[in-house]
Amino acid sequence: MDKFDFVRTELEALKASGLYGTMRTVESAQGAWITVDGRKVLNLCSNNYLGLANSPMLKRAVRKNMAQHGIGAGAARLISGTHTLHVQFEKALSRFKKTDDCLFFASGWCANIGTIQAITGSGDVIFSDELNHGSLIDASRLSRAKTVVYQHRDFSHLRRVLKEADDARRKLIVTDGVFSMDGDLAPLPEIVQLAEEHKALVMVDDAHGEGVLGDHGRGIVDHFGLHGKVDIEMGTMSKAFGVIGGYIAGRAEFIDFMRHKARTSLLATAPTLIDVAACLAAINVVEESERLVKKLWSNTTFFKKSMQSLGFDIGHSETPIIPVMVKDERRAQEFEEDLFKQGIFAHAIVYPTVPKGEARLRVQISAVHKRDDLKYALDKLDAIGHRLGVPA
Repeated sequence: MDKFDFVRTELEALKASGLYGTMRTVESAQGAWITVDGRKVLNLCSNNYLGLANSPMLKRAVRKNMAQHGIGAGAARLISGTHTLHVQFEKALSRFKKTDDCLFFASGWCANIGTIQAITGSGDVIFSDELNHGSLIDASRLSRAKTVVYQHRDFSHLRRVLKEADDARRKLIVTDGVFSMDGDLAPLPEIVQLAEEHKALVMVDDAHGEGVLGDHGRGIVDHFGLHGKVDIEMGTMSKAFGVIGGYIAGRAEFIDFMRHKARTSLLATAPTLIDVAACLAAINVVEESERLVKKLWSNTTFFKKSMQSLGFDIGHSETPIIPVMVKDERRAQEFEEDLFKQGIFAHAIVYPTVPKGEARLRVQISAVHKRDDLKYALDKLDAIGHRLGVPA
């Protein structure tokens, strides 16, 4: 018996159930239209909300700083890896987020793992929305704290489980700001209210809200006017800002604590200097002008209204993440394949990313889409969708 027979069995089962995904190869820079597997297609499945991933301003910043500072940081932050660019970026990001300070990590995943492990452990309780991102789920498991999963956006359920854990040493409520598969928002004002009543910390993962929600894209905390009331904000530079990396922002003393306690920062080489230079340029672009954020929302509003008028079920999205509900896994993947043949790149999302029977296409709108691009996509979605019985 071959030691990897179990791998073949699992792969065959995925293919038989319609859960085996296609990993396509992008052969061009990110944009409204990209080249994928040799075909020019309209990109409707990128997190590049503001179109900054191929921004000339970011590319100029990288070239300038690479010539002056090089590429790698050389070490972890507490050894010799903290460069003046890291300091400049964290100051600019703190100003943008309206917080005391922030700490930059190699990724949003690292930020979540490092933060939750640092502040919770045995005797503590973490309260996690059932649809939270996998990085929050994994971080909670690794922390050794008890995790209580509350029903999605259910204020009354969260109140009940918080009350049941009033004797816990420390309580932490963690939630996505924007839920990445449905595009809906966390009820953050209500969560903050409950946290104050039960003396719990609040941490929000705003990966899909940064650059999208709030004034100039400052995120969900700004969107709800909750500055100073959300204890820990996690965000990424890899989505709307078009680069890579994650961060946490909050009180100065908390960030100082994290610099000495977050293992995913302490034990990892600092983010590269060219990435940091690009991140700094991205923050400056968005802080100086709201043009891209406004264009993103204009495109989003047009596309959503059009999809609804065509009869599609797009769930309860409140953001540029638009689920096109298909339900059946095989049909969702057939929808993706037929769209690709017609020049539309929109990815099918199936189990285990979403529950069985909740398969969908996840469409993501960008500021770089032109109105004609979106009309082209709507025509193809309408024709192929109705042929496949989506909508029914």
